[in-house]
Amino acid sequence: MPSLTPSRLLLSTAALLAIVGCGDTSPLAPPRSAAAELSVLAKAPSRPTGTGMGLIGSKGNRTKSNVEYHGGALMLSTTHVYFIWYGNWSGSTAPPILTDLASNLGGSAYWDAVTRYRTPIGSGPANAVQYSGSVNDAYSRGTTLVNYDIGFIVADAILGSQTLPPDPDGVYVVFTSADVNETSGFGTQYCGFHSILGVNGMTTKVVFVGHPDRAPSNCKPQSVGPNGDAAADAMANVLVNSLFNTIVDPEFTGWYDKFQLEPADKCAWNFGTTYTTTNGARANVALGGRNYLLQQFWVPARSGYCTLDASAAS
Repeated sequence: MPSLTPSRLLLSTAALLAIVGCGDTSPLAPPRSAAAELSVLAKAPSRPTGTGMGLIGSKGNRTKSNVEYHGGALMLSTTHVYFIWYGNWSGSTAPPILTDLASNLGGSAYWDAVTRYRTPIGSGPANAVQYSGSVNDAYSRGTTLVNYDIGFIVADAILGSQTLPPDPDGVYVVFTSADVNETSGFGTQYCGFHSILGVNGMTTKVVFVGHPDRAPSNCKPQSVGPNGDAAADAMANVLVNSLFNTIVDPEFTGWYDKFQLEPADKCAWNFGTTYTTTNGARANVALGGRNYLLQQFWVPARSGYCTLDASAAS
């Protein structure tokens, strides 16, 4: 099977139909042949790939053009976030740090920028995120993954173990531990991605966040994190990027610019004004009694801009 872009997760077992992504409009199209898939992937993408956050230092001139609405779906209801902890997380402080983040995003001034992404008739996402549960996966796909393994991991959590519910308003986030390598581009092209796949007739939103200790110079913005776990604090930043883009561009037909950058990608690794926490780390957002170093978000005004608080920006 060829290497696939993350927005095109392909599952080829009889139990799972699967291909949805940057070039597809049907969530249940059967897998293409390898030759046909390579032909599609050889073309320049006309839609985002879900990996536009890139790596530290890959910002470039991301604010050159504004984003536009392309007529597709948005996530309008409360977003339900499910975590899948893949690998070995024993003794790690990442689960409470990231669970607290997901539990406190909704309703915050930081997350208010998501409400600016509306359709021409005024329908748009709410500033509402609900942490809805988690499961552990002890290496069901081994310690070396490719991008479509992420789809298998999510599908198994819904269909195989029947632990997480199938939820059209859900976003299923796979975190991999430090001993797991994702070889399709993690640490060399991206630190995480978002995608979609078909599970039992439902379009399922997927996010992957790799462990930054595998690529610290590319995925970990500081050696000391505000919550005392630099890896978990770095994963928090990748999580908010992919979650934001999932909501405003869930099927790669929503909001993005002419360079195929999704809204959160335009401010990737741009933290704005920061402050120093008691342990010497940089932070810029306080949520639920914790400090985080999180990227700014793009506001699609006449001249768009990055901000940490869209509710206070003019």
